Amino acid sequence: MFQDSPIYDRLVAERGDIPLQTRREAERVTRELEYVMRPLQSSLGSPHPADRPAAPGAGWQRAALPGPRPY
Repeated sequence: MFQDSPIYDRLVAERGDIPLQTRREAERVTRELEYVMRPLQSSLGSPHPADRPAAPGAGWQRAALPGPRPY
């Protein structure tokens, strides 16, 4: 996108390629979420909850977070 821009090139040299780093981090987080959600998605078809393996964070609730409630 900005490959032919000397200003962009200088910023990348000084600060690093922030858009590229952000994109890579977003892709990494997406892969992790897909991996974590896979057991939950595959177990949704199971008729008995006891048959499903426990997913990481299965007991998480918004009320468990510190701080004021968003109500």
